[in-house]
Amino acid sequence: MNLKTLSIFIHLCDSRSFQKSALAMHMSPSALSRQVQKLEEQVGQALFIRDNRSVELTNAGSKLLPVALKIVSEWQQYLAELNQDTRILTGEVRFFCSVTASYTYLPALLSEFRLHQPLIEYKLSTGDPAQAIEKVMSDDVDLALSAMPDSLPPKLEFKVIAEMPFSIIAPGGVSNFGEELQKDKPNWTQVPFIIPEAGAARERANSWFKQMKFKPKIYAQVAGHEAIVSMVALGCGVGIVPDIVVSNSPVKDNIQRLKVEPIKPFKLGLCCQRANLSDPLIQALWKIGSNSVMFAS
Repeated sequence: MNLKTLSIFIHLCDSRSFQKSALAMHMSPSALSRQVQKLEEQVGQALFIRDNRSVELTNAGSKLLPVALKIVSEWQQYLAELNQDTRILTGEVRFFCSVTASYTYLPALLSEFRLHQPLIEYKLSTGDPAQAIEKVMSDDVDLALSAMPDSLPPKLEFKVIAEMPFSIIAPGGVSNFGEELQKDKPNWTQVPFIIPEAGAARERANSWFKQMKFKPKIYAQVAGHEAIVSMVALGCGVGIVPDIVVSNSPVKDNIQRLKVEPIKPFKLGLCCQRANLSDPLIQALWKIGSNSVMFAS
């Protein structure tokens, strides 16, 4: 039995709906149902009578409710007193970043934060970094690690923590365009390219094509930098991705970095809606980010 399970139980007693409680507790109905089942196993009796239309408390559930309310209430009171004395914050922060960032930059950032604020919970989601700004602006997440766009939305606050260079990569083994790449001056129009679907990385790729003065032969436009590296390793084409993604890829031994005209690096940083900086949780994490500027090699 834990406080989260008791909180779920209390909410379900009030809502009498697995769907409503699951939505409120940010979990699926099946996950919520499993938590209730575990609690019933610990109690040794059914706590709810449930059918397709309703959820009703059993006698055992009715007896448990005041006990659960007392435990959760006393815990919250304890935390309130603790916060008053030590300014330790509680609550949840919703965070978004790419898969690579989740095990490169994020651990260092959050490890330091947890030293100062050990009671804060994180709800982390990962995906295509091109979605980061959109997710922050639509309030799907509180904070995101994102490449700094060329044009910042007016309501967005951005704090740079790292500089990220790019690599242009090709298959390490045999490919049907490998001979072209061996030339001193490759005919780039004969080489298939795998590029980001959107975002700052796509902007950098487009700028490089313009700088090199050719119209690229696009093999694929891919959401997610990690997938580009995998496709290059499979021999599908030449890719344009942040260097740190290449360095941390499990297939890095199957690719090669091309020595070509460099691509302008982009700045990686924390972003959030400016209005949300008044939130003590976000403000505390923002302060840690401000002291954690680091530049990728």
